[in-house]
Amino acid sequence: MPDSALTAGSTPLVGVVMGSASDYDTLAPACEVLAELGIPYEARVVSAHRTPDWLFEYAEQAHARGLRAIIAGAGGAAHLPGMLASKTLVPVLGVPVVATPLNGLDALLSIVQMPGGIPVATFAIGKPGATNAALYAAQLLAAGDAALHDALLNRRRVKAAEALARPLNAPNAIIP
Repeated sequence: MPDSALTAGSTPLVGVVMGSASDYDTLAPACEVLAELGIPYEARVVSAHRTPDWLFEYAEQAHARGLRAIIAGAGGAAHLPGMLASKTLVPVLGVPVVATPLNGLDALLSIVQMPGGIPVATFAIGKPGATNAALYAAQLLAAGDAALHDALLNRRRVKAAEALARPLNAPNAIIP
């Protein structure tokens, strides 16, 4: 798991944080999307329950360190995204992680039910949510970055072309 900025010497713009190292598999797609788009990021374990002082320090220093978004993945009680959001004004993007027999529903409900005044943008459970959180962070950054905006447009074009190239989407495909 990466534990520092993607590009040596670059200031990370996005923090990808998780409650434990076992959550990295779920958050890896976020790191992959950020890397694909050339967005400097950092990936860290920041536990709401085991390292609360480190969580507060991370959140309180996020803006000063240059972070513009934090993708936070957590399972079970999933307090990490909400606690981060309570300690920073940097946008927090919550990704529910499957960690209990409830298959991430517990985490989803925990993250999405934030009290008014402490927003956490909440995404789908698991890897699709991690992917979309990274794309959303990129879209936030692209508001002031024409090159990143173009990279996102190109990524959508490529993904659309890939989908259309699949056999069932061929022009003469027979659909039962």
